[in-house]
This record gives sequence, C-alpha cells and structure tokens, in this order.
Amino acid sequence: MTATSAIHPSALIDPGAVIGADVEIGPFAIVGPNVELGDGCRIGARATIERNSRLGARVQVGVGSVVGGDPQDLKYRGEETWVEIGTETVLREYATVNRGTTASGLTRVGARCFIMSYVHIAHDCRIGDHVIIANGTQLAGHVSVHDRATLSGLVAIHQFATIGALAFVGGCSRVNQDIPPFVKAVGNPVELYGLNTVGLQRAGLTEEVVRSLKRLYRLFFNSDLNITQAGERARAELPPLDEVRLFLDFVERSNRGIP
Repeated sequence: MTATSAIHPSALIDPGAVIGADVEIGPFAIVGPNVELGDGCRIGARATIERNSRLGARVQVGVGSVVGGDPQDLKYRGEETWVEIGTETVLREYATVNRGTTASGLTRVGARCFIMSYVHIAHDCRIGDHVIIANGTQLAGHVSVHDRATLSGLVAIHQFATIGALAFVGGCSRVNQDIPPFVKAVGNPVELYGLNTVGLQRAGLTEEVVRSLKRLYRLFFNSDLNITQAGERARAELPPLDEVRLFLDFVERSNRGIP
C-alpha cells in the first residue's frame, strides 16, 4: 500500500493485497486476498473486491458492487480462478463480476468499458474493450461480448452466446443466439433490424465500409440465399475489407446460430 493512497479507516484490506498509487477506497469497502488494484483505482463505499482479482489503472468500482465472487456454477469446488478488469473501466452501483471456473480460469472485462448499475457478469465471460452494458442486464456464463458492442438495459444473454463487435442489442431482449457484428438486434426472441448505423458513424467507419456492410446484410438477411450461399456470394462480390472478413468469419464460426 502506497503513502499516496486514500483508504477510509473503516475499510478492510487484506495484508497481501497490492494497492497502487493514488488509490481511493471508501467506507466499509473490502479488499480481499490476491487482489491487485492499479494506480488511480476508485473503490466505492461498501464495495467488495472479494479475492483473486486484478484491476487495471483507474478502474472505478461503484457503491455496493462485488468483484471476484465465487462462480455460480454447481461444478465449482473452490479451485483458484480469477477476474481481470482493464484500464479505466467503470462499474457502477451494485454490479457483480464473478470469477471464472476451471473451464477457462478467468472472467475478463476489457479496457474503458462502462458497466452500469445492477449488471451481472457471470463466470468465464469475456468482455472486449469500449463495451457499454446498461442497467440490469444479465450475462450468463461463458458469454463473449466483442469490442465496442452496446447492450441496453434489462437484456438477458444465454450462456455461451457471442455478441459481435459494434453490435447493438435493444432493451429487454432475450438473446439466445449469436448476434453478428455491426447489426441491431432486439426482441423476445431476439430478431435483427438492420445495421447499427449510429454506432458505425460514431466509430468513424468509411463510406466504402458502410456500403459493403449494407450489401453484406442484404445478402444474408434480405435475400433467398442460405447462410452458405450468402457467404460465397459475399466473398466473390465484396471488397476484402477487414470489416467484411470479420462479419463472415463470425457467421461461419457461430456455435449457437444467428437470428
């Protein structure tokens, strides 16, 4: 623990915890064993970093949040598993991030994510960078959310589902399949509703990329072609842009299928 850290006297800090410089830990917070807090972290009042957790620089953990709790998996028998949270990610009030299981050993949240109140991130999830997850959304075990995706409030994500990069999932959706990159999805059951045009604009994608993605979407979802035929046409007709390849690879590797 460094001299420049501001630790409230009521906070409980395990002697083995590694506390970086300029860290703030609020009243009645708990920092358990095998925890590393990077420089500039802010741990709110009554928050708990339970154990086996590595937080990067300037991570913020809101009031009452719990990071590093045991995985909610009946097969778990106390094995050593971890949570990692990337630089400058914000967890708001009462969010929960469970440790991994022996299936992967790790739950990871990337850098500069915004995880809002009451979000649950279950064991073995993989959250990319710049991801936004709104209030009350629940991620089951082994969910993957790729970079710059946005999940609205009260969304339920089925275990092992994958949300592609720059995808947008609307509020109160039940996601039991994989959501491809760059699209909008909403509903119960979830359906696709075109490209995430606002997200693409904010990401600064070029007009050529957006045109190609629109053509790609039409081939897959607004034509009589099946998935295999649409992929073959896309590879033959569209320019070999990184975004096109990302979409095609995602669809081909999908384990849960796409809406």
